Amino acid sequence: MSQRKILVTSALPYANGPLHMGHLVEYIQTDIWVRFQKLSGNLCTYVCADDAHGTAISLHAEKQGITPEESVARINVERIRDFGDFHVAFDNYHSTHSDENRRLSESIYQALNANGHIVNRSIVQAYDPEKQMFLADRYIKGDCPKCGATDQYGDNCEACGATYSPTELKNARSAISGATPVDKESEHVFFKLSDFTDFLKQWTRSGTICDEIANKLAEWLDAGLQDWDISRDAPYFGFEIPGKPGKYFYVWLDAPIGYMAAFDNLCQRRDDLDFAEYWYKDSQCEVHHFIGKDIVNFHCLFWPAMLHGANYRTPTRVNVHGYLTVNGEKMSKSRGTFITARTYLEHLNPEYLRYYYAAKLSSRIDDLDLNTDDFIQRVNADLVGKVVNIASRNAGFIMKRFDSRLSASNSAPELTAEFQNAAVSIASHYESREFGKAMREIMALADKANAWIDEVKPWVLAKEESQAQLLHDVCSTGINLFRLLMIYLKPVLPAMALKAEAFLNIAALTWQDSRSLLSNHTVNTFEPLMTRVEADKVAAMIDASKEVFARMEGKQPQPALSPWLEKEPVADEITFDDFARVDLRIARIVNAELVEGAGKLLRLTLDIGEPEPRNIFAGIKSAYAPEALIGKHTVMVANLAPRKMKFGVSEGMVLAAGPGGKELWILEPHEGAQPGMRVM
Repeated sequence: MSQRKILVTSALPYANGPLHMGHLVEYIQTDIWVRFQKLSGNLCTYVCADDAHGTAISLHAEKQGITPEESVARINVERIRDFGDFHVAFDNYHSTHSDENRRLSESIYQALNANGHIVNRSIVQAYDPEKQMFLADRYIKGDCPKCGATDQYGDNCEACGATYSPTELKNARSAISGATPVDKESEHVFFKLSDFTDFLKQWTRSGTICDEIANKLAEWLDAGLQDWDISRDAPYFGFEIPGKPGKYFYVWLDAPIGYMAAFDNLCQRRDDLDFAEYWYKDSQCEVHHFIGKDIVNFHCLFWPAMLHGANYRTPTRVNVHGYLTVNGEKMSKSRGTFITARTYLEHLNPEYLRYYYAAKLSSRIDDLDLNTDDFIQRVNADLVGKVVNIASRNAGFIMKRFDSRLSASNSAPELTAEFQNAAVSIASHYESREFGKAMREIMALADKANAWIDEVKPWVLAKEESQAQLLHDVCSTGINLFRLLMIYLKPVLPAMALKAEAFLNIAALTWQDSRSLLSNHTVNTFEPLMTRVEADKVAAMIDASKEVFARMEGKQPQPALSPWLEKEPVADEITFDDFARVDLRIARIVNAELVEGAGKLLRLTLDIGEPEPRNIFAGIKSAYAPEALIGKHTVMVANLAPRKMKFGVSEGMVLAAGPGGKELWILEPHEGAQPGMRVM
């Protein structure tokens, strides 16, 4: 089979707030599909970007007292960090506020204009006389003209469900300044979407989208498509329309072009990628979009029409998913179920969530429910109780009795063949986005492996010297079955797979490796691959989410900048000579791990440029997961006398600040710092 060339995108997250658990459904789903394609040997490229334009972006920046450019740049850094910590591996994560996107947006607009698909006409809009800006419907509030409910948006009532125009609102006011809006005329630019009615009727039934979505779009197509307003008046954060001073592209025009721009930006840095090969009309490459059901009209009507009208190719497939609910209800800030990505990461292993989402995802548009009790039970039962259990039940015997070397014999050939043959159906499930079916098949195999181990009882064989060879063969077979399961789980659990590869002493696993087994092969010391989900950590995450949004919405006092100063008096005065004796050094954290039996301590291994690393115990367990620290640089007191503790000897002290608990921060120097440098 020839190598497929596939470009994959997720919808661009809007750059005005933190990522949350609802966002992650899409990015984890996409990442799993991309990882499977790469594991299968295809040239698969995954790009995304921050959706960085629009009135909401400029208002968000204004509240912070910074420019829109500064605001989106800050969020971009946070996004890349959060996605990375969830193992979402983009080949490029860009921004729609880029030179590539400006150039492509202008050229697509000019092509549409040259082909007769652009028209200008005057419209009357609500205008804020105080802020001197036109108001979108969402920035107008007032009383519902139908039921009288107060504080309703300008286009629909959340109380009675009525829809209306902003001019029908009673006691209308600007949601930005509070001023009473006035009507004002302005010339706008429209994209003649109706020109593409016949094309869209054919395209939406071509197999590019599922029938459920195609049926919904048919309602709009049959009712007649309206021209699409693609311009906004200054002030507006975005790209100015060529030849239209004071007019800017509406954010939804340049947002999907951001897919092309992010790919173009990557092509400039990769010799194996060519923009024209993927995006021109005769392209034989694949383009797959992953989106939520709320933005179908933009991706399945406006976007293909724009591409077709500007002589570009259209997507191969638009994959649509549903919303996330938590414990059967919409995410709630007051209940603590509106959980940000960072709050989750502060409490739980990201691969718990990756597996749970995978176990519940399908190719349908059903909403996905994250039930916290089911989350705990499913992850613990499947990953720890089934998959990891297979390795742990066999690895000890291999290490202690057989010098860490696997045998050359397979004691369960039929079961092993069943595991290997399953590669075909599991691959089919991944390809069709039926991740839940894939997980069920993988766990059914894990059940069979554990049942076989229960049947052959290696712990009994270990007691009889005459059964040594059989014990060796049985445990080696168990390790090989575990290896096959990790191949099949690698798209979902990349970090756990990396640990498994280290234990197995092998190169990075590929899908093709399911055809082979490890024979007469030496493995490494087995380390725990995953710990159980603890219910108290899930509860702590919920509580932390309540606190985060209570502070954000001003319902809870913001903590003082340095609350610990109010609790502890300043220590006795020292001289400069006393202070000069303290030797502060830059240290790289090469390893961090939990200390069994210690409530607050982490064991850190620090490189300060000496021949041997330093071992330090730090009371920062409440604030940091061990894996989050590895690779960071910090500051340590290098000449502190070693201190013998219950858990070992601590050879220094890292510097941290904060009131304690989760609000405790190690001091992190800039990226250019080298281990061993003195801090002056």
